[in-house]
Amino acid sequence: MDKTAKIRMKAKRNVTDLAGEKVMVDFEQGKYFCIKGVGNDIWDMLDGQEGEDGITVEAILHKLMEEYEVMEEVCEKEVLAFLDKLEQAGILEEV
Repeated sequence: MDKTAKIRMKAKRNVTDLAGEKVMVDFEQGKYFCIKGVGNDIWDMLDGQEGEDGITVEAILHKLMEEYEVMEEVCEKEVLAFLDKLEQAGILEEV
């Protein structure tokens, strides 16, 4: 995945906010996911995108760099790694 990719959630997920973390269980895969920190911000940007045109990785990076003091290279590396994990888990897809 690169920063020009458009992404979205594959399907609506039941997510619970618990002590500043987003928690979900995927019963089909038998996996439990916990997202915290900046991952919450990324999740919120992706939430509601299922069935839609999606959002570009570049737009996510731009919003995060506006919100946090972080170098572009570091932000891009960390965000792409996080999104790759979500993609591998079957949570999001490229449009």
